[in-house]
Amino acid sequence: MSQHQHSPAKAHRRAVTATVVGNFIESFDWLAYGLFAPLFAARFFPSDNSLTSILGVFAVLGVGVLMRPLGGILLGRYADRRGRRPALMLAISLMAGGSLLIGVTPTYAHIGLLAPCLLLVARMAQGVSHGGEWPAAAAYLMEVAPERRKSTYGSLFSLTTCAGAFTASLLGGGLTVALGPAAMAAWGWRVPFLVGGVLGLVLLVLRTRLTETEVFRREVRVRRDRGSLRQVLGTHRRRVLLAVLFVAGTGAVGGTWNAVVPALGGSLAPPGTMFWVVVCATAVLLVLNVPIGLLADKVGAARFLAVASVVFAVAGSVSYLTMTGTFASLLFTYGSGVVYLVCATTVLPKLLTEIFPAQVRALGIGLPNAVTSAVLGGLAPASAAFAAEHDASGWFIAGVMGAVLLAIPASVLSRTALPAPAPAAPGEVREDERNLVPSGG
Repeated sequence: MSQHQHSPAKAHRRAVTATVVGNFIESFDWLAYGLFAPLFAARFFPSDNSLTSILGVFAVLGVGVLMRPLGGILLGRYADRRGRRPALMLAISLMAGGSLLIGVTPTYAHIGLLAPCLLLVARMAQGVSHGGEWPAAAAYLMEVAPERRKSTYGSLFSLTTCAGAFTASLLGGGLTVALGPAAMAAWGWRVPFLVGGVLGLVLLVLRTRLTETEVFRREVRVRRDRGSLRQVLGTHRRRVLLAVLFVAGTGAVGGTWNAVVPALGGSLAPPGTMFWVVVCATAVLLVLNVPIGLLADKVGAARFLAVASVVFAVAGSVSYLTMTGTFASLLFTYGSGVVYLVCATTVLPKLLTEIFPAQVRALGIGLPNAVTSAVLGGLAPASAAFAAEHDASGWFIAGVMGAVLLAIPASVLSRTALPAPAPAAPGEVREDERNLVPSGG
């Protein structure tokens, strides 16, 4: 009896831990690629022109991002058909495998063209993982979160994103001091990928102990149309378009601030400076994440995202166009972007999970999020490098901020243009009657 009484609390803690730690590893691995790209670019794409080498690793990054739609469809559908838990396990397996492969792959000097090919395979696996991890985790977390604290729970995504960035940059800065530039370029860049792979394997073991959500067990598993791609693209196509508007800003800003800004900052500043910029910015945000979530719950998620988008459209544009190699300039530039990403990722889980019904929730979130991230985030690094070479950075950042401002019409449409949710079918539980914490039967 005692074990039965404690099972809801245990299941709740495991649900929260699963999403938090998974997002930490995703953030750690993804940012590590952007931070360490200047160090290993020539190892996989040798060239007399350093910009050509950087473009090579950015192209691989772009291909990895372009794999996100496949991950969003496959893992999103898997999460709706088989459960959130198995989808989370598969996603972290792909992420850990890709990270370990990058860490152990020989360079171009040793195996020739096979080196960039293996790098490409690793990023493709991570791209599929990235496309499916977040929607499955968001569906899981929102299905166990109290109704009035969903943005606060969503802040755990931004909290772990900052924690992953903080750890990756702190590791990079520490390694640079301990090993020196020569050793870092020779082999030190491999360390974060090996660390990320090991962390992923540890999380895989932890996720085997997860309990499936009550929403999935009661509402989704009994439905034959669960995970229906035809339903998402047909019946819910207006909701898909609305989700695209919501996530456009995070796709464009994520691709720019997680890859372009660290790489360009690393080339402008003395060795190791960019690592400490990220450490300082994320250290501050680690403290602010949960208060931001509490504020969003108080003022409303849609309104909060609209205001944050307007403020960042101004601050982000100025910071990017005035970026120099000084610590203060880099901190202002990088900090403005990650503050916006924190605000957006705090409220997007709530906004997106409320758009779609439970039987297509992970697929409904995953498909538009992954496609938008692929198009905007994947093209951002190469587009930024091309724009910088042709003195057109102003046009590039204007496009990024245009995507950010799409959150404003999305916020309005989410309250006025969507039809009311359909009544619960026989045997289903209405949204306001759900047990949000698994009850153990």
